Amino acid sequence: MGQLLGHSADKYVTGRMRQSSRERGWSNLLVERWSHAAGVLPPLTPRDTEIAVLLRGRGLVGRVGSGLRQVTRGQPGTVWLCPSGITEEYIDIAEPMEDVLHIFLPGRPFEDTMLRDLDIDPRRVELRYEAVAQDALIDQIASQILQELNCESASGRLLMEALGHALSAHLVHKYSAVGALSPARPIDKPLDSRRLARVVAFIRDNVDTELTVSQMAAVACMSPAHFARSFRLATGSPPHKFVSDERLAVAKMRLLDDDCQIGEIALSAGFSSQANFTKAFRKAVGVTPAQFRAQKSRALS
Repeated sequence: MGQLLGHSADKYVTGRMRQSSRERGWSNLLVERWSHAAGVLPPLTPRDTEIAVLLRGRGLVGRVGSGLRQVTRGQPGTVWLCPSGITEEYIDIAEPMEDVLHIFLPGRPFEDTMLRDLDIDPRRVELRYEAVAQDALIDQIASQILQELNCESASGRLLMEALGHALSAHLVHKYSAVGALSPARPIDKPLDSRRLARVVAFIRDNVDTELTVSQMAAVACMSPAHFARSFRLATGSPPHKFVSDERLAVAKMRLLDDDCQIGEIALSAGFSSQANFTKAFRKAVGVTPAQFRAQKSRALS
């Protein structure tokens, strides 16, 4: 999958970007947080599918796309969906919006999910150009994304991969013409002991590398979505949480070696910076990595 480029710089010419996930290396979604001043935006045909969620405040947006004219009075939780390839001919932000989360997905983000897990031909899927007053699942996913954006975790990239799959599947089910035609999904069963052992061994052998749900699913010979559900049923934890716990355990062991630099430990644990590692380590353990090292050194002396 190619890197998501987003299109906000060309589209939101009256706004100001407040945060971005661009430096995090998330594989299947790009996230930006914007404040939007009032004004008319230029027409645009996006390559990526965009989901905009109003986080705080109010707003009034008029837009025209796919032959539809929409006027939406925004409030916290309002969602604007703009699928890839649909030209937005006109967008008028009539009232400023102080805090909006923009989630960009690949133009066709759900082919793998449909082919392997939902048994739907991706060529039949056309997402609707739509404004939604409230969507509980999108709201929940947006909240998890914000938490990771503000406080990086050891398995944040894995979590974002899983959320990208979940969001894509949700869009297919709820905002496309084929959603109502989707077959019933088989009842999930926990991962059997042999597959679970293979996956756990793979995780531990590659804990320092950039693991993905797709890689783990391939080890288990399952689709990513089916694997994630079965893994959680077998272990009690989603894949990203299991990997995060493994990386934390390894980081603790490495901190006992004074020759290991904390910055190197942070990178091997999956963090983009030592500062983010320190913040997450303190949240999980109650002390900073340096304090943890000092405490253990005193205990061993």
